[in-house]
Amino acid sequence: MHGLINRSLECFLGETYGCDKWRDIARDAGLGFDSFESMFVYDDALTYAVLDAAARRLSKSKDALLEDLGTYLVSNSKTGAVRRLLRFGGVTFVEFLHSLDDLQERAKLAVPELDIPRISLSGSCETGEFVLRCTGPHPGFGRVMLGLLRAIADDYGALVMLEPLGEGAEYEELSITVVESRFADGRAFSLAAPTEVNS
Repeated sequence: MHGLINRSLECFLGETYGCDKWRDIARDAGLGFDSFESMFVYDDALTYAVLDAAARRLSKSKDALLEDLGTYLVSNSKTGAVRRLLRFGGVTFVEFLHSLDDLQERAKLAVPELDIPRISLSGSCETGEFVLRCTGPHPGFGRVMLGLLRAIADDYGALVMLEPLGEGAEYEELSITVVESRFADGRAFSLAAPTEVNS
């Protein structure tokens, strides 16, 4: 698993539950170190060991943790690059959904070694009902997408119903119902990264 994914998981756990709790989780998982390097590639087993240890330590299901991770990736101020990558996909939430087919390629433009599942969308703009499928060898990505979609829907100000549909050997599916595209004011967004102004 790419270090960016592991580092995101580490930051989510440390910032949400505290640095001491993260160190406990790292020790329980048998990492042998306190922090992941963003540009390294790690054995997938380490990532799953961290998730197992976190679920035990925090008394939460792995599914719930992965959904919370997805929400963190969009809503946390330190992960603005992820939000910009996603919001680049469209002016409205429905346009964003249709851009997800290209997310794997866009992510690889930013980090060529990053291996995320392929995403495909089916459904109808007329009914607002869609099915999103994540296909790849890493189980749990669908749950990350579920949390991410909840947060990005709020970001757009859309009223959306989301739920897992099911999973197979190398895929997970989510049901998406767009009840109202402009339900509330969304968060302000500019594609340009914020710049520091020296006084």
